[in-house]
Amino acid sequence: MKIKHIILVSFLTFGLLSFTTLTDSTKYKCMIQMTNYTGEAAYVVISLINPDGEYEKTLYVQGDDSEWYHDITDWWKFYGKKRSNIDAITGATIAGGARTISVIDIEDSKINAGYSIRFETAVEDQEYYTKDVEFPLTSETVKSKKAGSGFIRYVRMMPN
Repeated sequence: MKIKHIILVSFLTFGLLSFTTLTDSTKYKCMIQMTNYTGEAAYVVISLINPDGEYEKTLYVQGDDSEWYHDITDWWKFYGKKRSNIDAITGATIAGGARTISVIDIEDSKINAGYSIRFETAVEDQEYYTKDVEFPLTSETVKSKKAGSGFIRYVRMMPN
């Protein structure tokens, strides 16, 4: 009877694992250097944008006070509907002139496949930049430095 039980458990385990898909991904260090602006610290949202230009996934949020997320209006239209738990991918806001390094996880299948990465910024009582930095995800750009157009001076990425 024990042998039949072990065989059944082994079969079930193997059967379940064969239907489970494991997605290969790579972790990237992402350094954000802010411009020397004055005022409150910035909220920065890093998003994966699909080939149709739509939000697919939130990769990181600099700013852990969800009370202000609605000020990042374009992202909020995506995130506010789902309200998925992003606690594991949040950090503190970033002050003017400061820099921060985050580690983001990007599925390997998204590289060289028409996806982009977007950095949005918002500062209380100041501007909101939907595409402060945005660039296509290619094997070259995930190892590069990109200039910002708002509160971000530049973003530098490299495989971790």
